[in-house]
Amino acid sequence: MRVADGRHLLVERQGDPRGRPVFLLHGMPGSRLGPAPRGMVLYQRRMQLISYDRPGYGGSDRLPGRRVKDVIEDVRAIADSLGLERFAVVGRSGGAPHALACAALMPDRVTRSAALVSLAPRDAEGLDWFDGMAASNVLAYSRAVADPDGLAESFISRSAEIRQNPVRLLDDLRRELTDSDRTVVNDAGIRTMLLANFREGLRTSAYGWIDDALAFCRPWGFDPADITCPVMLWHGVKDVFSPVGHSRWLAGQIPGATAVLEPAAAHFDALSVLPDILNWLLDEREAAA
Repeated sequence: MRVADGRHLLVERQGDPRGRPVFLLHGMPGSRLGPAPRGMVLYQRRMQLISYDRPGYGGSDRLPGRRVKDVIEDVRAIADSLGLERFAVVGRSGGAPHALACAALMPDRVTRSAALVSLAPRDAEGLDWFDGMAASNVLAYSRAVADPDGLAESFISRSAEIRQNPVRLLDDLRRELTDSDRTVVNDAGIRTMLLANFREGLRTSAYGWIDDALAFCRPWGFDPADITCPVMLWHGVKDVFSPVGHSRWLAGQIPGATAVLEPAAAHFDALSVLPDILNWLLDEREAAA
C-alpha cells in the first residue's frame, strides 16, 4: 500500500479477515515473514494478524531519519486501509519499542500492547543501558551514537554477505548465544523461518537495520509513562541481546504493566511464547474486568 508521504509499505494479513485484529511488529533485522502462528491456528482463534516490513526492510520504502514514534503513522495508515478502528499491538525485540510507541501515542485505538525482549530508551534515567549486553550489540549501539556513518558502512557490508548466505547472520550470533538460545535456533523449522525472515528483511538494502539502530539511540519521541492501556512485558532473564534490565526499567515506568521475567529463558525463547501473548492481547473478559 501507499502511505500519505508517497512511500510504499509491504503488508501481510493472515488468519480470519473478520477476526479480532493484532499488529505484529518484527525484530531487527527482520521482515513481515518473521515468527507467527499458522493461518489455521489464527482462524480457529477468530484472529487476524497484520504484519508489515518496517521502512527500509523487505519491500517497504525507506524513511530516512525516522524515530521510534514514526511507526504510528504507518500503523494508523494500514489500520485505516483495512477498516480497523481498534486493535492490539505486539512487538518482539526491535519491534517491541515500536509496539510501546503505538500504545503511548494511539490510546484511542490500541486496546492492549505487548513488548517481548524490548530495549529501553537510550536515555533511560537510572539504567545502565549496556549492563549484560553482548559485545557485538555494545559495539553497534556505541557506533550508532559516536560514528553513525561507520555503523552504516558496517551494516551495509554485513547485509551484502547475509543476502548471499543468510546463515552468516546466525553464525555471527552463535558465538554469543546462550545454551537456551542455541537450542531454539537449532530447531530445523525455526531456523528455516529465521533464514527466510533475514533474507527478506535485507533483500533490498541494509537501511531498515541501520535506521532501527539509529532510532533506538535517539530520543524515541514518547514517554513510556504515558501509556494507559494494559501492557505485557516479557523477557528472558538470560537475554544478552536485549538485557532484562531494560524490561525491569520499563516495568517501573509504565503504569500497571505486567512483567513476566523467565529465569531460564533468553532472547529467542520469545518465539515460543507468542501464541500465549496473542491470547492475552485478545482476552476480552479480562479487559472488561
